[in-house]
Amino acid sequence: MIMTATTAPMGEFETMKKSWPQDLLASVVVFLVALPLCLGVAIASGAPPALGLITGIIGGIVVGSLAGSPLQVSGPAAGLAVLCYQLVEEHGLIMMGVVGLIAGALQLMAGVARLGQWFRAISPSVIHGMLAGIGVLILGSQFHVMIDDSPRGSGLENLISIPEAIYKAVFPMAMDSHHLAAMVGVATIAAILLWNQFKPKSLAVVPAPLIAVIVGTLVALLAGFEINRVTVPDNIVASLNIPTAEAFQRGLSMDILLLGVVFAFVASAETLLCATAVDQMHTGPRTKYDKELRAQGIGNMLCGAVGALPMTGVIVRSSANVQAGGKSRLSAIMHGIWILGTVAALPWLLAYIPTAALAAILVYTGYKLVNIAQIKKIASYGRIELVIYFATLGGIVVFDLLTGVIIGFVLATAKVVYTFTHVRVDLEDDEMGNRTDVFLHGSATFFSIPRLASVLETVKSGREVHVHVEHLDHIDHACLDMLGAWEKQHNATGGTMIMEWKDLRDRYASPYQKMQDQFDGNPEQPGEGPKKAPPVLEPAA
Repeated sequence: MIMTATTAPMGEFETMKKSWPQDLLASVVVFLVALPLCLGVAIASGAPPALGLITGIIGGIVVGSLAGSPLQVSGPAAGLAVLCYQLVEEHGLIMMGVVGLIAGALQLMAGVARLGQWFRAISPSVIHGMLAGIGVLILGSQFHVMIDDSPRGSGLENLISIPEAIYKAVFPMAMDSHHLAAMVGVATIAAILLWNQFKPKSLAVVPAPLIAVIVGTLVALLAGFEINRVTVPDNIVASLNIPTAEAFQRGLSMDILLLGVVFAFVASAETLLCATAVDQMHTGPRTKYDKELRAQGIGNMLCGAVGALPMTGVIVRSSANVQAGGKSRLSAIMHGIWILGTVAALPWLLAYIPTAALAAILVYTGYKLVNIAQIKKIASYGRIELVIYFATLGGIVVFDLLTGVIIGFVLATAKVVYTFTHVRVDLEDDEMGNRTDVFLHGSATFFSIPRLASVLETVKSGREVHVHVEHLDHIDHACLDMLGAWEKQHNATGGTMIMEWKDLRDRYASPYQKMQDQFDGNPEQPGEGPKKAPPVLEPAA
């Protein structure tokens, strides 16, 4: 609480004093949501469950105190589980802390350099494709854990071998426990679905993951199933994964440095997009993105120092905080205190939880990340956006997270380049009226001059040519000069060209040019084309 008083502005501290009853209730709800997810994400990351709990504690107490988004809750995230698992498989658990330190330092420097807003400058199709790809990978890997089996070597292998996992669960071999774990997993998912559908209004604040864990644990205990359970040491300090001197030396390699950059980028993008979503859920203080990025950097550096899982702002816990009535950062801070108290006082209770129940929650979480409603929304913006979405998703599943995101980013960039360099020119001839209409759509830039010139060259001499520009998104100087030159050439052959130069001036001229026009008393009116193009036209800033 001392940290809260010293890091929060006085006005915010007064708010916390007034809202502490609501924040207390919200913190309990967030704690109940966060506890099973901290354990489950750690298992999905190939790390001991205790390391997920430590990240939840730091995310609550430290980052909650420093955050630029007071109602956002930070902790281990499913979105980083795939990266963490690959890191552990390829480089060992000891390198988790080194990568976390690198990523945290990069986030802190980015926040100091005020780059917070830039991490949001990513195509939504790439972001949602990334989340869906992560969801598919989590579902594929945790499906095997849900039957007390081991995940396969890659995301694609996990998906392909799901039928084999189902066969093991339905037709168990002697001495196998796959079918027993599968029963617990099915009961856990069923509990989530039923609670979400039929929960009493009076218990609406009780989170579905908590109910699911209780149901899965009771099924395993009452039936006496001998299946894998969570292992949490009696002393949380004993589970620290502090990087060694050798690990720091390995951290200078290009592979580890690149991983640090990837972790920083993905964690920052997910955090700041989550903060934007949280802002839309409440009417309180808006997110200070650079401050949030600095807080995340400090939090990840602390997690790296003790070898815990890296963190991000997470939407499930954050939305639970808002819906439960959280009013200030106090709820996020207190949820971290509750996790710390549980780890310190009740580690034996966590040991009753089956890993199959936690894996089942993550299977459901992975399914929800593949948001069908979001796919339909993306499709409404055109086929190209849908291609970017599925290319990102497929690249992540077939290759890895970084490759998938790069594929999506390249396609999104190519789409922007195409949009700003493509113009459609439609030409309609009226032989009876000796008139030709030219319709311009899209963006007319110097890239478009060959296309535009080839169409205009087909216009017959002596025609009255009407150039329609109302559907243009942009036109640059090169195209304006080309049209002006063509107008002179066409007039010389006995034709005329009518074009809304005034409309173009109003849409694309600089503020200075518009003021100059008013000062000069420009006599042009809409619908009347001057005999020559205006000499200066600049795109609006």
